[in-house]
Amino acid sequence: MENLSGKVAFITGSASGIGLGIAKACGRAGMKVIIADVRQNAIDDVLPYFKERGWLVHGIRLDVTDREAYAKAADEAEAVFGKIHVLVNNAGVEVRSGPLWQASFNDVDFMVGVNIKGIINGIQIVLPRILAHGEGGHVVTTASQSGLTVVPGASLYCMAKAGVIGLMETLACDLKDTNVGASAFCPGPVVGNLSKSSLEVRPDSLKNENASPPPQAPARPADSDAKPAFDFGKLFMSAEEAGERVVRGIRRNDLYILTHSEFREGMRAKVEAIMRAYPDQPVNEDFKKVFSFLAYNPIYDTQTTPGAPDWE
Repeated sequence: MENLSGKVAFITGSASGIGLGIAKACGRAGMKVIIADVRQNAIDDVLPYFKERGWLVHGIRLDVTDREAYAKAADEAEAVFGKIHVLVNNAGVEVRSGPLWQASFNDVDFMVGVNIKGIINGIQIVLPRILAHGEGGHVVTTASQSGLTVVPGASLYCMAKAGVIGLMETLACDLKDTNVGASAFCPGPVVGNLSKSSLEVRPDSLKNENASPPPQAPARPADSDAKPAFDFGKLFMSAEEAGERVVRGIRRNDLYILTHSEFREGMRAKVEAIMRAYPDQPVNEDFKKVFSFLAYNPIYDTQTTPGAPDWE
């Protein structure tokens, strides 16, 4: 979907962080932007940024786990801007529960509700509308590099993000004969506020009883000359650059939208480990024919190298 100008983008979790970066990139591309977020105050804070630049924007308060509210939000978006062309399932949360056996069932329900069910809701409610108007479109879902190469102690998060990647790969297969594309966005470290916003939006019914407050970062020394040993912040990609990578991925119809080449070696190690795990035995060609899509799925051949950033 190369020409995005004048098209409508419905972006969840877009009042801050990566979602806001994606929304800004869509606005810069001339799209009409729906800022859908569960935090009304955050929506109100960011709308002026778009309006000051003359970008068409509309905010909708939306809890992605509420299917009835989601359908009404899609109706409202269409009433304001017309047909939706791009759906970005970006709303997500994190739960720092440690190893899975230490997580509560509330942790599980909160994580799965937003990071899996919320995405399914978006696809089931918005995608049929995109297919119906026939003008073409795209679906992007924010997964994570952690869905490709896991992080110790983040089992729930890695599970959800890996599941999302599988969902988007399958969706791309199911859409291959249409003019609608599908991408899994797997960012590495990007400037944002996921931890803070996750605490803010977690409903009381899913909070843990007798939970200890999350550990606070140590206070900076009062001495103004004191400096941290290393500024980790400078290693994080800006949300705006991440957003530009998503817009480029939509235009290119990328299956995967990635952010950091530093993860290539670890990803190669994972793939090589999987290859070593296959049994060393003769290949049954009849089996390969019968189970052709399991044996070789051509959807992976569609991914090409995006090259260097092409934005300012």
